Amino acid sequence: MDIDLDSMSLKELKSLQAQVAKAISTYEDRRKRDALAELEEKARELGFSLSELTGTAGTKRRAAAQPKYANPENPSDTWSGRGRKPRWFEAAIKSGKPAESMAI
Repeated sequence: MDIDLDSMSLKELKSLQAQVAKAISTYEDRRKRDALAELEEKARELGFSLSELTGTAGTKRRAAAQPKYANPENPSDTWSGRGRKPRWFEAAIKSGKPAESMAI
């Protein structure tokens, strides 16, 4: 591949520079993906999964939480009790409402 840099405009040179920078930054990631795909294929040929051979567990996804509390002013606005408390829940608690009164 022979590129005549002297005949390129500044805009073309900058575009080429950006493309080269992107290719360099993603080079190792692409190599890792290729290696992982090759290893997974080899493990599959031998009747295993790669996670079985390496002893690592696959990522486990937590089931979606069922709503436990509902906004008294808008019952379709719910909260599962996980994560950050919604503003409506905190406001109700501050106003003296017990959490049990908002339970579904």
